[in-house]
Amino acid sequence: FTKCCQETGLLMVVKCRQENTALKDCLVGYYSDPLFYEECKTEYLRQREEYRATGIKKKRQKLTSNV
Repeated sequence: FTKCCQETGLLMVVKCRQENTALKDCLVGYYSDPLFYEECKTEYLRQREEYRATGIKKKRQKLTSNV
């Protein structure tokens, strides 16, 4: 989806519909997975606990596009 948007510019609304639909379907799959939710929640709570103990904010990992 990202690559399509970068290549088409303002016409992305029209030209990238198929990629947008595929992206939404993928995200809905993850959002509705209770195991993935618990994994994210555990990671968040671990990072929050570490921050509260040290006061040092951990840098976020920059994600790369797989498309």
